[in-house]
Amino acid sequence: MNRRLITILLTAFVIACVCTYFVAKVVSGMATASHKPNTTTVISAASDLKLGTLIAKGDLSTIEIAGAVPKGAILKPEDAVGRGVVSDIYQGEPILDNRLAPVGSGGGLAATIPPGMRACAVKVDDVVGVSGFATPGMRVDVLISGNPPGDQNAAATTGPKVKTLLQNIQVLSAGTDIQKDAQGKPMPVQVVNLMVTPDQAEILSLATSQEKIQLVLRNPLDTQISQTPGTVVRNLFADKNPPPAKVRVAAAPVHKAPPTYTIEIINGSQRNDQKFATPEGKQ
Repeated sequence: MNRRLITILLTAFVIACVCTYFVAKVVSGMATASHKPNTTTVISAASDLKLGTLIAKGDLSTIEIAGAVPKGAILKPEDAVGRGVVSDIYQGEPILDNRLAPVGSGGGLAATIPPGMRACAVKVDDVVGVSGFATPGMRVDVLISGNPPGDQNAAATTGPKVKTLLQNIQVLSAGTDIQKDAQGKPMPVQVVNLMVTPDQAEILSLATSQEKIQLVLRNPLDTQISQTPGTVVRNLFADKNPPPAKVRVAAAPVHKAPPTYTIEIINGSQRNDQKFATPEGKQ
């Protein structure tokens, strides 16, 4: 075969292989691009952000989310910097707007108070503070004990009274700690901040200044409000056993004498009285 013809055929074969390679690569890239889902860049936490933390620029990172973006997701760092965290955010988790305090409210305890609510501080001791277990996020009932104003004679007879004042109240902070204890260890505190409405804040403030209060721990899932009448010291010593039933003795029948009438009989100087039964008595 002609040497020149062989050279031309080899050159054509090489060119065909190269073209085939590039065409296959382009087609593969187009297929991959067509199947690649759309992603959105959102702001995430670069490290764990605890409740009350004031976010700085170094606390933020970004992640790519495919498909629908979570409602309220922060897309720009400036929308998160300077705002307080109202719920713990973990590393790599998208930062949502409802997990942050409003712009300008700062961080710390004040940032965790929802609109329309108040944080009311209650001074307690180790026992009143439920032995240190009144940690942030727990639910408690508030009991008040003392002598009700009014009739002093009645108070002297019945003794001090205890009554449930508020129920299902959330503990906002314990002492200076607004974080939950990860190990669940009790921590004695002197002040517990309770999240209440303005009306409840007035009631609680008056109660703490006038009488002794106690916090009663309850299950956070138990939201039922109980109707309790309260109790007094006298009831603690009342006999719980019912008194014996009185036995009624039937009275014996009384027999009445039959009615009679008397006739006086005069015989000369003698007088005699004779009694005769009436027709009713004879019956």
